[in-house]
Amino acid sequence: MLEAVPNVSEGRDAGAIEEIGHAFASRATLLDVHADADHHRSVFTLAADTDPLADSLLAGIARALELVDLRAHDGVHPRVGAVDVVPLVYLVPSDVARAEDAARALAQRVGAELEVPVFLYGTVGGGKRPAFFRSGGLAKLERRVDAGELRVDAGPSKIDPRSGAILVGARPPLVAYNVVLGGADAGVARAIAASIRESGGGMPGVQAIGLELPRSGRVQVSMNVFDLERAPLHEVVERVRQEATWRGVKVVDGELVGLVPERVLTEAAAAGVSIPGVDESLVLERALRSALL
Repeated sequence: MLEAVPNVSEGRDAGAIEEIGHAFASRATLLDVHADADHHRSVFTLAADTDPLADSLLAGIARALELVDLRAHDGVHPRVGAVDVVPLVYLVPSDVARAEDAARALAQRVGAELEVPVFLYGTVGGGKRPAFFRSGGLAKLERRVDAGELRVDAGPSKIDPRSGAILVGARPPLVAYNVVLGGADAGVARAIAASIRESGGGMPGVQAIGLELPRSGRVQVSMNVFDLERAPLHEVVERVRQEATWRGVKVVDGELVGLVPERVLTEAAAAGVSIPGVDESLVLERALRSALL
């Protein structure tokens, strides 16, 4: 069994989100749906064996391409596609090659059957991360392709501004987690994000950006913790708390996007650290056991 976590650039239309989720669940088990109106993005978590998972991903991507128009999109989260990123996730180390093969095969099917440009990222894409493609937005990505700086890995080389491009990769489980700040503005959130992310000399295995959410009126540090060995989530949360305190603001809440490996809660409990917004109902292994039963 592999997990997949497709991110779709629609977080406001409940009917569209439900339709897309139904398509993703055509041959796979849909474990979780996280929709965010400010990010204008929904994250679907599904699991299945390789072949039915690929079929379900094709069905969900196809429905999303019908319902999402990037030309009218205004979410705060960086994106380059109506279906922005589709990671194939291996749950045990021995499945690395299977996830990588599944990612390559999915990219070819999406490109051929749905006629959307696909870029590979992560271990199947020369180590590039999604931010490499998202930098400057879809317009810049189009210019980079037109100039020959980038080449698509599957599908047409012409990018349709309505549907954009899709990023497909393979990876181990990561944690997508947002820390909500009280008494802060976007500048403070960006400063905290810069201080904790790996690329800024902060914590290894952490990506972070600071965002202001106009619809909810909140300010958050939005993070991907992609190396839980080097950066346990409870240590990341504590570091954000420290950085916030030094700047005279507080952590008032937390929000998990998707599901979290069970070890995250076990390690946090052993360290005596609370992780706001994370409880056993959001544990990946628990959701998988329930689905199998």
